Amino acid sequence: MRLSNSESDEMRPEYDFSAGVRGKHQEQYDAGTNVVLLDADVAKVFKDSESVNRALRLLLDLAKSQLPPDRAA
Repeated sequence: MRLSNSESDEMRPEYDFSAGVRGKHQEQYDAGTNVVLLDADVAKVFKDSESVNRALRLLLDLAKSQLPPDRAA
């Protein structure tokens, strides 16, 4: 079923943004965004961006420690 422009412009009653905060994430967005989609099995382990970032930083530290001294990043 396709809605006409006037029907599609109407907000559904079940959508309630009255407690929303305008611009809440604007500063982060302006700094740059990088959306990464996790596979379902990985997403089960990493529930939020903090846990993903922590794991990736540990992996980076490990990789750096494996570089020869003349190749250090």
